[in-house]
Amino acid sequence: MSIKIGITGGIGSGKSVVSKLLQLMGVPVYIADVESKRLTETDPDIRAALISLLGVEVYQDGKLNRPLLASYIFGNKDNLTMVNGIIHPRIKDDFRRWAQSHSSYPIVGIEAAILIEAGFTEDVDQVVLVYAPQEIRLRRAVSRDACAAEQIQQRMRNQMPDEDKMAFAHHIIYNDDKQALIPQLGALIKTLA
Repeated sequence: MSIKIGITGGIGSGKSVVSKLLQLMGVPVYIADVESKRLTETDPDIRAALISLLGVEVYQDGKLNRPLLASYIFGNKDNLTMVNGIIHPRIKDDFRRWAQSHSSYPIVGIEAAILIEAGFTEDVDQVVLVYAPQEIRLRRAVSRDACAAEQIQQRMRNQMPDEDKMAFAHHIIYNDDKQALIPQLGALIKTLA
C-alpha cells in the first residue's frame, strides 16, 4: 500500500515544480487541477449537474463554457460552494481509483491548491506544504500568468493563507529561492519510505 501525500501551497508557491521534481524522482503525482478540467469535460454526472444548475449553455460543442462557469462562481461563495460540491466528490473518487492503480509505488501524491479547503486531507496520509514568501509568490505568478499584480493579490486573498495551512502540514518544502528543492525532496522521500 502506498503512502499518499498531498502537495499544496498558495498561488506561485511552486507546487507544480515540486510535483514535477517528485515525478522525476519516481513518485507519481495526480494533478487535481488537470484532472478536474478533464472530468468537467467527460464525467456524465458532473455534466448533468452543471447543466441542471446553469442550463445547457454551460457546455458548447461538448466543451465546458469556462467563461460562463467563471462568471457564475466569481465573487459568490455560495455559487462556488455549489459547484465545488458537484466537482470535488468526483475528483476524490477519481483520485482514489488512480491511487489504487498506482499502489505498487511506495509513495504517490496529489497536487491541489485547495487540498485542505476541499477536504482532501482525509484521502492522504501526509500533507506537504510548498512554502514561499508572499512577495516571491506574487512575482512568480505575475510573470507566469501575465496578469496584473492586483489580480494575483485578489486570488491570494481568496486562498487560505499559508500560515493557516502550516497547521495541517506534516512537511514543509521551502521554495524561497534560497534553499535547493532537490535535497529537501530527497529528504522527504527518505523520511516517507
